[in-house]
Amino acid sequence: MEGDFKKWLKAAGIRAVKTFAQTAAALIGTELVGFTELDWLHIISVAGVAAVLSLLTSVAGLPEIEKK
Repeated sequence: MEGDFKKWLKAAGIRAVKTFAQTAAALIGTELVGFTELDWLHIISVAGVAAVLSLLTSVAGLPEIEKK
């Protein structure tokens, strides 16, 4: 049981980090201002919420983790 949780936690964590990075990249790419003028707090907070939502969605199940 403990091994299953570790596998899930690793897979869910990887998904959350990827979601964070993708969301941040999308927000950075859609800004019409210079790189130094970006609202980094806004970008980090929105990407953070997306990562938390990814973790919550992972509770329903991950295709990466196969039940035996």
